[in-house]
Amino acid sequence: MLATSSMYPEPRLLMLGDTAVTVEFGAAIAPDIHARVLGFVCALEQAKRRGEFDGIVEWVPTFRSVTAYFDASVEDPLVEGDKLLALARRAQPRSQAGRRWRIPVCFEAGFAPDLESLARAKSLTPQVLVELMTASSFHVYMLGFVPGFPYLGGLPEACNAPRLATPRRAVPARSQAVAGGMCAVYPWDSPGGWHLLGRTPVRLFDVANPDSPALLRAGDDVQWQAIDGNTYTQLDRLAESGRLDRASLLVGEESTS
Repeated sequence: MLATSSMYPEPRLLMLGDTAVTVEFGAAIAPDIHARVLGFVCALEQAKRRGEFDGIVEWVPTFRSVTAYFDASVEDPLVEGDKLLALARRAQPRSQAGRRWRIPVCFEAGFAPDLESLARAKSLTPQVLVELMTASSFHVYMLGFVPGFPYLGGLPEACNAPRLATPRRAVPARSQAVAGGMCAVYPWDSPGGWHLLGRTPVRLFDVANPDSPALLRAGDDVQWQAIDGNTYTQLDRLAESGRLDRASLLVGEESTS
């Protein structure tokens, strides 16, 4: 659930065995904490380009922290962790005005098994629920659960609901879903306990793009565009054949401050 910011006065260092450390910035899911996460990631990327932190092989940003993984050449992770902590203290918060995406979603009955029940629980019509979803801007906080699965903030309270009491054994790939103050899209067929409101024809994880298989990344913004079933079928065929251009979904490039 999104919460009022609970940022730490100073970032904290958490050891994860002898091969990784986590730098943590706060205790809540909040935009200002996430701006610190993004700022630290930017500073770490720049440091790597300068030839620093050679022993770090990967880093993973989350809602409120960044975990860095070391290779076997790092003899003392605590020493490297202290350097990362110093970098985190110097890094400036980073806000992103892009990349901004407009992603099509079909909200018709065959694609939206929970739309009517959620609308009824909220004393709304399905049309109003769809209008709320498409009028809102959603912010990508992190990817997780399965490859390419985005956790998006910005869900209107009128669209919010707790997770299902009994998760589904199978959720169709590319289902748009809401739960616990968040919105997401399941990139793959998988189990899941969120409410399914629609489905997108867009592949959020594409192995045919090895340099950037995940469409979204932390800091991106997304707006949903309602489409009908016929349009979904047309776009799905294009996507399946690899002819749906990702760039056509971009409505704004990245800018930072």
